[in-house]
Amino acid sequence: MSCTDSNVNVAASATATAAAPAPALPPSAAAAPAARAFSLPRINEPAPAFHAKTTFGDRSLEDYRGKWLVLFSHPADFTPVCTTEFTAFAKASADFAAINCELLGLSIDSIYSHLAWVENIKHRFGVEIPFPIIEDLSMDVARAYGMIHPGASDISAVRATFIIDPNGTLRAMVYYPMTNGRSVAEILRLVRGLQTSLANGVATPEGWQPGDKVLVGAPKTVKELNARLQEGLETTDWYFSMKSLG
Repeated sequence: MSCTDSNVNVAASATATAAAPAPALPPSAAAAPAARAFSLPRINEPAPAFHAKTTFGDRSLEDYRGKWLVLFSHPADFTPVCTTEFTAFAKASADFAAINCELLGLSIDSIYSHLAWVENIKHRFGVEIPFPIIEDLSMDVARAYGMIHPGASDISAVRATFIIDPNGTLRAMVYYPMTNGRSVAEILRLVRGLQTSLANGVATPEGWQPGDKVLVGAPKTVKELNARLQEGLETTDWYFSMKSLG
């Protein structure tokens, strides 16, 4: 056989090898679908917009423009801890309304489940739920607000609470596990504290309640530092001053 024949045979063999289809990968080796990214909203930035069906009809974030809003999620209807939270929110609803604050619940349940649960609470516990509850079967709102934590559940929201100001800015968010109920009194206190801080340019100390003294920011320049003792504040040290709002 000539060198030419040998070259032709080698080339033909290489062409056949290149043209042969690659063996199929077993199912276990196939690429898994990309996981949905987990994200959280951020304090002092615009709260994620939403439009959703609720027990009071359609609601959107824009509907609450000009009011404070407490948006809170719960894992599921007809569960013990959630029932205690909802009755507590209902009993405090007048206190929230008095400070221009609305309540809006959410879970990954249907409207029909929400309605049945609301009626159950009314008849079994003697408490009417005076605020809407979002149906979020698509999880769109829950995902936008980071309410789904895979370490807790892929199909239920954790106990998340978001406080949104009248301009639609997220001012605070608090997360609780599924096993432990929130303190509604603490959420009310936090809304009042945020309103006080924004209106007066001050901070509120631990456990602050309306009427208590507030904290004044520390001086940022030598001039401010030298003037601090002359400002009529209750100053313990240069960085720690309190005052009454009157």
